[in-house]
Amino acid sequence: MPVGYSAGGRDAGRVGAAPSMHAGRDCTIGKVARGEPVIAIDGPGSSGKSTVGALAAARLGFRFCDTGLFYRAAAWLALERGVPVDDGPSLAALAPDLHLEADGAGRYLRVRAAGRDVTALVHRPEIDRVVSEVAQQPELRAALLPRQRELAEEGGIVVAGRDIGTVVLPEADVKIYLDASLPERARRRGLERGIPAGEVDGDAARRTRDELQARDAIDSGRASAPLRVAPDAIVIRTDGFTLEQAVVAVVNAIETARRAVRHRP
Repeated sequence: MPVGYSAGGRDAGRVGAAPSMHAGRDCTIGKVARGEPVIAIDGPGSSGKSTVGALAAARLGFRFCDTGLFYRAAAWLALERGVPVDDGPSLAALAPDLHLEADGAGRYLRVRAAGRDVTALVHRPEIDRVVSEVAQQPELRAALLPRQRELAEEGGIVVAGRDIGTVVLPEADVKIYLDASLPERARRRGLERGIPAGEVDGDAARRTRDELQARDAIDSGRASAPLRVAPDAIVIRTDGFTLEQAVVAVVNAIETARRAVRHRP
């Protein structure tokens, strides 16, 4: 089992507003017709959107993209080149050197920056500390927006991030907001960093919790593309879920939304 998820859990997610399915079998983003749906998954840090989204995409036979990797790649390259992480125009100039590559299963999880494979480097704590500052720069977000939309043009993809259903793909066929409490998310992030689950009051655990709380405040308060729950999103809380339960909840939500469209008069 990947780190972070409970060994036991509850069966239900919390469902918010009705799902958004803007067209039937032939859906559009911009002017590009496509036959398979686009799924948007948003949520705060360590809510599980990347892990759960990738597994849900695999079960549905869809591609998967975690757009946060673009911003992590930008953060890594900025540190590498000495670019200030609050210099929006200079960060935007890095965008052409940032690339996500798909594996054989259609998962865009391989990260390249300036021709170098930095997949193993973009989740380090030093990146965690600056990526929120990098990601809130409107110039960089504007530079990366068409790249993210281009990935979804063919359909048949799950796209995860913090502004997918509200900004990047507002016409996504299904929108999901994956959430978890701050203590639960801090526990997951701590396990990823090797902090034992029982050491919730240790210095390292407190720093992890404080970092997530600070990131939440930045993400929800930034002027450009803030973290928001889309009005037509399905909200699923994963506290206490096993990984399997979280994946099943997301897959079921997507399939329910697709069935609703097929039977709509």
